[in-house]
Amino acid sequence: MNENRRKKFNYHLQETDEALMRVRTPKGKEVLGVVESRLGGSRMRVRCLDGKTRICRIPGRLKRKLWVREGDTLLIEPWELGGEEKGDVIFKYRPHQVDWLKNKGYIKDLTDLEEF
Repeated sequence: MNENRRKKFNYHLQETDEALMRVRTPKGKEVLGVVESRLGGSRMRVRCLDGKTRICRIPGRLKRKLWVREGDTLLIEPWELGGEEKGDVIFKYRPHQVDWLKNKGYIKDLTDLEEF
């Protein structure tokens, strides 16, 4: 049991190392967005880069793992039905990942989004 514990700890160290992480980019219908406000529970209002404001939720598989605050940059997947108004949070970007996205041109108007 002690061996398994060490393996988990070492895996965690590799995961947090900046050099080993890859930045997840939007694919298909996925959109980048910034949290405007928390609405309670696992719901929040997110202003997306496509110009729409959506009410997004954190799915059950991420509820205990993902902690979101106002101003955080997220990857959102709009719903098939009601995609104009609602969506699911897929991923939360860390500050160094947001900088990488800015440098690569994925985020152009993030400063406009943060000024509410």
